Amino acid sequence: MAGGMKVRDFREMRPIFRLEDFFVGRTSAWGLFEDRFGAVRRQFRVVVTGSMEGETLVLDEDFNYADGETERRVWRLHRSADGWYEGHAEGVVGVARGQAMGNAFNWKYVFDLNVGERGVWRVSFDDWMFLQPDGVLINRAWVRRWGIKIGSVTLFFRKEKSSNESPAPEPQRGAHLAVVPLRVS
Repeated sequence: MAGGMKVRDFREMRPIFRLEDFFVGRTSAWGLFEDRFGAVRRQFRVVVTGSMEGETLVLDEDFNYADGETERRVWRLHRSADGWYEGHAEGVVGVARGQAMGNAFNWKYVFDLNVGERGVWRVSFDDWMFLQPDGVLINRAWVRRWGIKIGSVTLFFRKEKSSNESPAPEPQRGAHLAVVPLRVS
């Protein structure tokens, strides 16, 4: 658990975060991965297209890393009446499980992470999302391998404007980005 936080600690916080309300439609996110020493190892942009298929929230995520790599992940999430969610995506071992309360959502899952030449590492995620006023969503996740923190992911989500408004800008690529491939130590 990240710093001993519990999702119930946020039950009185507003605005209320309900995944289906936030993610249906198109959402953009900008993020980075920091290794356990605090060095930024990767930066990326994600475009999420969310839809409902019956009672299932489908999140189709397209990742574009600053080093040119791309990745696609599709999540399928189911919500129970008590605010708990269960979900699955390719690479997730078993089921991701989490709970929403107030403006927060926390879920935990095990993931087979491709680390390039080092192969695939089985890691665990303790993933926290916090909805802010004006529709900004802050996401912070701690990544562990064998119980040892190997890094963290920080993301900022923003709902994209309707089709008659300007789309979210594309990520900048260039010399100002100090990006190296994911190397977890």
